[in-house]
Amino acid sequence: MDQLRVLVVNAGSSSLKVSLVGADDTELASHEFKASAGRFKKAELETAITGIKEGIGVDAVGHRVVHGGPRHSASVRVDAKVVAYLHSIEDLAPLHMPAAISAIQAVRKLLPRAPAVACFDTSFHSGMPPAAATYAIPAKWRQRHRIRRYGFHGFSHAYAARRAAELLGRPLSELRVVTCHLGSGASLAAVHGGRSVDTTMGFTPLEGLVMATRSGSVDPGLMLWLQRHERVTERELTEALDGRSGLLGLAGTKDMREVEERMSSGDERARLAFDVYIHRLRACIASMAAAMGGLDAIVFTGGVGENSASVRREAVAGLRFLGAELDAGHNTGISGDGDVSSSAAKVRTLVVHARENVEVARNVRRLLSGD
Repeated sequence: MDQLRVLVVNAGSSSLKVSLVGADDTELASHEFKASAGRFKKAELETAITGIKEGIGVDAVGHRVVHGGPRHSASVRVDAKVVAYLHSIEDLAPLHMPAAISAIQAVRKLLPRAPAVACFDTSFHSGMPPAAATYAIPAKWRQRHRIRRYGFHGFSHAYAARRAAELLGRPLSELRVVTCHLGSGASLAAVHGGRSVDTTMGFTPLEGLVMATRSGSVDPGLMLWLQRHERVTERELTEALDGRSGLLGLAGTKDMREVEERMSSGDERARLAFDVYIHRLRACIASMAAAMGGLDAIVFTGGVGENSASVRREAVAGLRFLGAELDAGHNTGISGDGDVSSSAAKVRTLVVHARENVEVARNVRRLLSGD
């Protein structure tokens, strides 16, 4: 099973990524397409998969699915019942679930004989302690709807923590790591001994950090106030908080690179957006460290985490009380995975390029081997 060539399909809110992962986590082929509101061009997907199938071959398929809902806390073989269930929980992640379902259906037509596995981002966080997973809401709601904090970006957090252990030359079982997945969507995880013990996203991917178009955490009383005084509907709230908030709502752009460019030119909206982003990021990193009773490493991954030296610099500048400190030259000059800490830092700061496809492929192999 370790030799299986796994086609990993990662349908997100802003992109569709297809890669073939072979033995030893080797990436044998890779394609990425733009998506809009989770919609992608099926013709592009068909061309990419046909080329991989005819040129290299595909043994199995792994679909990254953002939400497993209350039913699925681990990867499962895809069948009609699984697809129907995913349809039923689309509203838990409206920017992501429709794209994932569409990709599953499209790939099944192209590769009808290859076993397909749905791998859920929420799985990594499914063992969080009750104190971290439970909302302080009426028991009737929690029990009837199985409401809890699910957490997301599980494959990214799992890979980042494992890779951090490799870079540090220490067993993952010994480490307390805050993994920072900063991309269009963004979340942190407190990974203690390889297990997620807390995270910033909750019941949906809307909770937590400021993101590209998502608000992150806001006072629920504010939502009630808007419904009462502005007669805002549930649909309008969802569209605004998911698609018109975050960096876009603050600066008028969802792209952190553009925020930084405008900020350097004196744009006050961009400066505010950046400061709000960093303020929330620092506070949440500290809270993740508190959940583990200490900290050995901070890992930055995802498009912003990997590429924005200024985000890393400003985030860590407010965390010196935890023992984190950057080396300016390493931070601006890094191009691959590595340590950007100063020699005096007690807590290491690392940059790791996201490889969610590797974790998905590993999940597929474990399931198909019966492990």
